[in-house]
Amino acid sequence: MRDAGALMAGVAAGLPPVGLDDVPELMSRVDRKYVVSVPAMAQLVAELGDRLSVLRIGALRQFRYTSTYFDTPDLLTFRQHRQDRRRRFKLRTRTYLDGGGRWLELKLNGTRGNTDKHRIPYDAAAAGELTSEAMEFVGDTLSSELSVVVPDALGPVLSTDYRRVTLVDRTGQARLTCDTGLLCHDGGRRVPARRDRVLLESKSADGRALVDRVLRGLGVRPVSVSKYCLAVAALRGVPANRWQPVMRGYLAL
Repeated sequence: MRDAGALMAGVAAGLPPVGLDDVPELMSRVDRKYVVSVPAMAQLVAELGDRLSVLRIGALRQFRYTSTYFDTPDLLTFRQHRQDRRRRFKLRTRTYLDGGGRWLELKLNGTRGNTDKHRIPYDAAAAGELTSEAMEFVGDTLSSELSVVVPDALGPVLSTDYRRVTLVDRTGQARLTCDTGLLCHDGGRRVPARRDRVLLESKSADGRALVDRVLRGLGVRPVSVSKYCLAVAALRGVPANRWQPVMRGYLAL
């Protein structure tokens, strides 16, 4: 099997389900991202399957997401990530196409290297707009958490669509998001991910989850990148610098 989406659908169907209320939220956490081939993903699940459950909501175990990212005209948040600034953020709306509504999410990277996510319900607003209430939320959060001022002229830059399977370590110490079928688009260009790759993110309190150790044993190393930054580099043609190897291995350019 070379199709990552089909692989993850099969993985999700074969694991015991867990409800959303039983999934650890881990709003403050350490994230490690990996671009995983289909064979390596299959081996990972074979090694960890007896301690994993899969998120199920209603009858679904695989979910469709769309995210719209906001940035300044000169791509301030992208540049901060490319420069690996210690205090940086990403702002997006995330819409759960299979139920779950829409949220405005602000992801912060602080001085300790951890990731904090703050969000508010956003069903009453369009995915590509920032309301006055949204700007107040962003401004207050950036001020209190990072001691920075919200930049002027934040607006929608691009969107990403993908499918996700969420695997949960039954010990409660970690969860894994496994994304396939990524499509980056900005109203003009469209760039898909390779069909034989899974973008896996390990989320744990300390960044030392068992899945991270197993992946190292399989020769898979973490990558420091985000869907937004890859999409900007691919769609806008701006320098990707250290992300260039990930772009070549993950996106169908």
